[in-house]
Formats: sequence, C-alpha cells, structure tokens
Amino acid sequence: MKVTDIVGRLSLDLLSGESGLEREVLGGYCGDLLSDVMANAEKGSVWITIQRHQNIVAVALLKELAAIVLANGYQPDQETVEKAREEGIPLLFSSLAAYELAGKLHDAGIQ
Repeated sequence: MKVTDIVGRLSLDLLSGESGLEREVLGGYCGDLLSDVMANAEKGSVWITIQRHQNIVAVALLKELAAIVLANGYQPDQETVEKAREEGIPLLFSSLAAYELAGKLHDAGIQ
C-alpha cells in the first residue's frame, strides 16, 4: 500500500510533500516523544503524532519514514510545512485522535 492509498482510506489532508505520495507504507508508529520514535519506528512507517515543529521532519528523514500524520487537529507551523515539502516527506493532517487513526491504519492492513 502506498501513502496516497492511506490518504484516501483515512480521509487525510495533504499539507505538503506531494513528491513522496508513492512511497510504500510498511508499517505504522504512534508516538510523540522524538527519542522514542527514533529508537522504535521502522523504515517505511507512517508516523502518527501531535508534534508539529520542524524536528518531526528531521526524525522522519533519519528513520526513512513514509509519512507523518498530525492528529487531533494540530496544525504545523509554516516552517514545518516548508521543510517537509523541501525534503519530500508527506505531511498529512487529521482532526481524528491518534488512537482512532492508528485503528483505521490497522484496519487498512498496516501493522
């Protein structure tokens, strides 16, 4: 399954990183502590978080994540949107809680 499929299935809004929509999604990770994500998220995962600063893009690049989903209606600052666009990291948005998004991701077949 690709990031673009996840966008459709979870009704996510694309904020930036259009060039990464064809990335293969290999898993999911939900967490807000950057050091935890760096230690435990696997390559190709979709990361669900409420963090919205530029450092999330750096972590996504470091871990080679497929996309970042901002949960609970949290909007990123403009610098984060621009950084994600520059780096080709899909930055996605949802008003749903992280728990709901993780369940929907799991129901879509992403473990």
